[in-house]
Amino acid sequence: MQRRFTLQTIAITGSLAIAFVAARAFSATTPPAAAPAAGAVTVAKGPSKGDAKAGEVVFKAKSCATCHKADGSGGVKLTGNATPNLRDPKVWADPKRKDDWYFRDCITNGKMASGMVAWGKTGQIKPADIENLIAYLHTFKPKPAAK
Repeated sequence: MQRRFTLQTIAITGSLAIAFVAARAFSATTPPAAAPAAGAVTVAKGPSKGDAKAGEVVFKAKSCATCHKADGSGGVKLTGNATPNLRDPKVWADPKRKDDWYFRDCITNGKMASGMVAWGKTGQIKPADIENLIAYLHTFKPKPAAK
């Protein structure tokens, strides 16, 4: 009986290890954010016209703070990349965040490399609420230092 249990444990552990290695290999070959993934939903460019207060409600309702933390500081590492610290000026200086398209794409289509769920593509968050979320994310952006 003990031997059978040990063999089952080894088989399950081996299967999980293979699945993990395959997932890592797949995520390493995922195209960069600028290239839309197969089946990705096309998202609009330009600034969000959402309502930050309504976005805060969605942020809380969808438990976004689980990965992005209530204060936007992120740092949670689900897969290869940690969630961004939206309070860090360097994060906002990244050229890909210059346009709200990047946020729309992340929320709509997800990002496999970081474990981000495709909230919009799966219908869990509606387009208007995605706009509200983007407006709320901007509230974490550090204010420029006074001169």
